[in-house]
Formats: sequence, C-alpha cells, structure tokens
Amino acid sequence: MEMKRLSGILLHPTSFPGSHGIGDLGQSAYQFIDFLVQAKQGLWQILPLGPTGYGDSPYASFSSFAGNPLLINLDKLMEAGDLEASDLADLPPFSQDKVDYGWVIHWKLPLLEKAARNFIANGSAERKAAYKTFLKENADWLDDFSLFMAVKEYFDKKSQEEEVPGAMWSNYWDEDIRLRKKSAMKQWRKKKAKSIEIKNVLQFYFFQQWGELKQYANDRDIQIIGDIPIFVASDSVDVWANREIFYLNSKGQPTVVAGVPPDYFSATGQLWGNPLYNWKALQKTNFTWWIKRIKAMLNMVDIVRIDHFRGFEAYWEVQADAENAIDGKWIKVPGHELFEAIKKALGDVPIIAEDLGIITKEVTALRDDFDFPGMKILQFAFDSNESGLNADNPFLPHNHVPNSVVYTGTHDNDTTLGWYKHRTDVEKDVIRRYIGRSDNDIVWVFMQMAMSSVARWAVIPLQDAFKLGSDARMNTPSLLGNNWAWRYQHADLTESTIWMLRDLVEFFGRLPRVPDDE
Repeated sequence: MEMKRLSGILLHPTSFPGSHGIGDLGQSAYQFIDFLVQAKQGLWQILPLGPTGYGDSPYASFSSFAGNPLLINLDKLMEAGDLEASDLADLPPFSQDKVDYGWVIHWKLPLLEKAARNFIANGSAERKAAYKTFLKENADWLDDFSLFMAVKEYFDKKSQEEEVPGAMWSNYWDEDIRLRKKSAMKQWRKKKAKSIEIKNVLQFYFFQQWGELKQYANDRDIQIIGDIPIFVASDSVDVWANREIFYLNSKGQPTVVAGVPPDYFSATGQLWGNPLYNWKALQKTNFTWWIKRIKAMLNMVDIVRIDHFRGFEAYWEVQADAENAIDGKWIKVPGHELFEAIKKALGDVPIIAEDLGIITKEVTALRDDFDFPGMKILQFAFDSNESGLNADNPFLPHNHVPNSVVYTGTHDNDTTLGWYKHRTDVEKDVIRRYIGRSDNDIVWVFMQMAMSSVARWAVIPLQDAFKLGSDARMNTPSLLGNNWAWRYQHADLTESTIWMLRDLVEFFGRLPRVPDDE
C-alpha cells in the first residue's frame, strides 16, 4: 500500500457532540471534518460502524454489512420531511459527556421508525427511486439482515415477557426459522413485512448520510480508515445466514469460540466468545464471504484496518463452555491463500494489519508478504520497565519502520495522560530518561514522538489531542459496562488544539494535499 507521510485522528462517530444523546452523522460530524482540515490532518480513523447489541460494543455487531441506525441524524430526516419539528421538541435531558445507550435507544428508535413510516407513505418519487436502487444494490446482505432483525425483535420481546435471560437466535428462536427452513422464511417475511421495510429504510438513511459525509471528507483530502473485526458476534445475521462457514452444533450454537491467551490486557486471557470460522468450508467457496465483506467495507471507507490480524495466521481456540481463555490452543489458518484470493478479486486492497499481541515470525511474514503496514503503540514501548528499558522493544520510536502506523494509544488503551499517571515511579523515570526532558507535558511529548517517527502514518486519539485523563477512556477490555460512551463538546475543538496539531504536522513532514484556497 502506497503511503504518503500523513497524520490523523482516531474518533468514533458516537463521540460527536449534540443534543440527541449520542454522536451522529449530522452537523457535528461535518464540523469535525472541518477541524481535521484546519489542523492539516489527512486521516480519520473510526471503529466499526455496524449496529451494536449487548454491551454496546462496535466489535459485537448484529451485522458485518449493515450500519448502526443510532448514528442517523434526526435533523436531516426533519429537513427531508420525514419528521416534524414537534417530533424533536420533547428532548430528554441527555448527558453531554457520555452516551447512555439504553436511554438513547428508548427515545431515538421510535422516532427513526416514525420517520421511516412517513417516508414509505409520503416520500418523493426521486427519493423512492434512490431507495429502490439502494435495495437492489444491497439485496445480497440487506434481505437477510432486515428479516433477522425483525424476527429478533419479535423473539426478544417474547423472551422479556417470559423472563428468559440471554435469549439469542440459536437458543430461543423456533426451530424452523432458526434453521432457515424455506417455509418459515417465507412465512416470517410475510408476517413481518412492515417491520422489514422499516429496517430497510433505516439502512437507506444510514448509508445515504454516511455516503454524504464520506464524500465531504474525501473532497477535502481526508481519507477514512475503517475497522473490520476479524470475528463476528454469535447473535448476528452473519452467523444465522452463513452457518456452514462456522463451527456450530445442530442448533446453531458455537462448539468452540475465539479469544486470546493471557496478555497485556488480562492475566487470564480474553474470552471473546465469538464463533470460529470453518476455514475448510471457506476455502471451498474461494473465500467468497470474506471477499464480499472486504468489498462492502471499501464502499464505506478508504482504508481498512483489520482487527486481530494475527488470527489470519493462527487463532486461539477455546471450548465454548470454558470459563476463561487460559486453556486454549493455536489453530492454523490459510491466511496467505485468503489474501491472495482477495487480491485477485479486488486488487491491491489498502489494509492496515493490527499486529498486536502474541506475534510470531509467521504472522510477520504474512503481513510483510502482502506489504501491509503494521501498528506501533507508544504506550507499549514503556510498559513493564521496572528493570530498565528494553532497547529492542519494537514499539520504541528508534525501532519503528516506515511501513507502519504509529499511535500514542488505541481505543483499548487508557488515554496517554491516564496511562502515565498509573506508571510506577521507576517506569516514569525510565520514560523521562528516554525522552530526555521533564514530564510536565507528557501527552505532548508522546504526540511529538508519534509525529516524528519514521512510520509513514501517525494517528492520535482525539482524547490525547485534548490531553484528557482516564475519564475519557473509550474502552477497557474485559470490563463489561461503561465502555464506548465518551463524548466531547463543541467548545473542545479549540484554536490552540488546531495550531498544536498543525505545528506537529508541518515540523515532521506530514502535510496532506490541501485545496487551493486553504
């Protein structure tokens, strides 16, 4: 992948400011793009955009292809005539600092569904034509997705009435629709026709709004880095509609699940619980499902970051009934064959390999064979330095390579300020000796190290650009609850932040191409 020296900001759209309880694709999103342009940034990295389920994690979506309806901007629907001003008049007192997903869902989804019904009944001929085109172009995944969500809605309500916890398609739905019998599929499509159409419209809304925002960013020389989780959620249309490519029992429940062995984030490993791919079955199809997934992603973003890239060389397999991820085993994957098939079908795909965790020479070879840039996390360069600095640590700036992307931290890390405050005195002393200065403004120093690195791309979480503490952390792995909720405020996009980022970009040769009038 050809990489001009650039820098960018990591920020998920849910973190945008606004009065509707959650960041969305409205005015604040465009103001953020303007901020990137003013700060001379060339990249915007996001997390997965799919509809989220239990735990609100964008890495546990109901679909690898669909968009999250909660990101749809309601003001734009009002401007289009699908909602009236009175619909948005009775606004709950949402927190401006955090997303309360339960409250947002309770308030926003009924409004989205009302807008969809109004569109179905009264949408203009021009918009209806665009909608029909959308349905045709996306039928390959949309038909199954909207049916899945409509049926799921029915059984979720039933499980709540019957007080059945943890109800999913594989352990609660009626057998005929769980196993996708033709008669049941036909029956449920007819039974839930209205609900299915509403869900189709919501996807139309999402992709229309996202497409307009992406075009706005691209027109200003901002490239968007998207994110593909290697694994999918058990309770997803991906698994329900493609049972043959996963290790499942006759009921559709996983027999083995994904995770990682003990690592930086957890002493007992991470038991993710995602169903694992049957790679032999995928090979027989020439990896069709993966090719479709990558292609769909490239229609939404410019560059694809693949989360847990090492899982394409070998993955950590854990029995489905295990309590933690300690007792697992590595299983080999035909990753080279997969990426050859992707390249043959789609050409040279711009991929960033999230090559963190337990990385072997085989994983490195797979990454390098396809010239994928890896990731360098500065916080990882200075962890566990009680006995002094390990000069060979690949995350230290002097060990970086050009074909890589450097980060101060990621969505799974604490903010740099919060991380530093939790270092021991010995670790802090090692850091001060390495940087050759005091730690009075440690966040700025880390941003400077990232920007000055030989790594061609540097990405800074917006929380670090604002120099925020642990309260602004996006996610704490293995901790359920209070994640994915951080939001900033309009006033936080200050001139001083803009000029600080511009100075770093100009000093270290990361200027993007800019419009002539800039």
